[in-house]
Amino acid sequence: MKPKIFIDGREGTTGLQIYERLSSRRDIELLQINNSKRKDVPTRKMLINKADIAFLCLPDDAACEAITLIDNDDTRVLDASTAHRVADSWVYGLPELSAHQRERIHTARYVSNPGCHSTGAILLIAPLVESKLLPADYPLVIISVTGYTGGGKKMIAEYETSNRVERWDLDSPRLYSTGANHKHIPEIVSYSGLANIPVFTPIVADYPQGLQIIIPVHMPGRRREAFEILKDHYSGCINIDVLDESPTFTASNFNSGTDNVTLRVLGFDDKIILTAQMNNLGKGAAGAMIQNMNIMLGFDEYDGLIFK
Repeated sequence: MKPKIFIDGREGTTGLQIYERLSSRRDIELLQINNSKRKDVPTRKMLINKADIAFLCLPDDAACEAITLIDNDDTRVLDASTAHRVADSWVYGLPELSAHQRERIHTARYVSNPGCHSTGAILLIAPLVESKLLPADYPLVIISVTGYTGGGKKMIAEYETSNRVERWDLDSPRLYSTGANHKHIPEIVSYSGLANIPVFTPIVADYPQGLQIIIPVHMPGRRREAFEILKDHYSGCINIDVLDESPTFTASNFNSGTDNVTLRVLGFDDKIILTAQMNNLGKGAAGAMIQNMNIMLGFDEYDGLIFK
């Protein structure tokens, strides 16, 4: 019998991406909800409880509410919101985090999907902290440049409106979360092994998809060692490339439209620049949800993912 999948919040950016990718799969059964019933609680409750895995593509409060609708011991949950990413009873859905993370995801009932910015940051930081090459109390500054699709339907409409002449500010990159309290910070700290809260600076720019995390650090004479640690840690991951070449430019939309992640160790002498290039809607959202679903169901984890 095919596992049943229900996407609660299918009309959102991430939900639509997941639905489009899963609609052609023949190894699962997608449970459908009539558009007129998508906010009807009894209908949603029925479908959530009928599902083997319920995808929650909802705001934080709505995701928490959706959990309360489950009245059986079998429905498993993949939550795209930030509501449960550092909760003790949830498994963090970053398979590449450690040698045991895939098994934790496979056996978990509740899996929280990582944020896009935090995915790139953790992939760079965690192995270096674990190896003690990067001190846990290092005063990190993390810069992230992302396409506007990560902001959801409202931001997409702002950037793609025909009235752009009235929005001169959209023509240049825009710093946001200026209070330095972005919602991805707790998971970055928790799963990177950091002892201090980093300064995190996200920037949204006028292009649709793609994200680049940029982390400058001082580690005299350790650039090659940093590269080798990352290369070894991700040696079995076909979705992650680790490079130490230094191109003239590293575009933030380099992996747009794919589920690839490219990690780079740039710089010279004591100045190192760590970068992660990925798709904010791929490995940063829908692609990661599908990868986690595959692992939970015992499928090939890369089924349905998009690679260059």
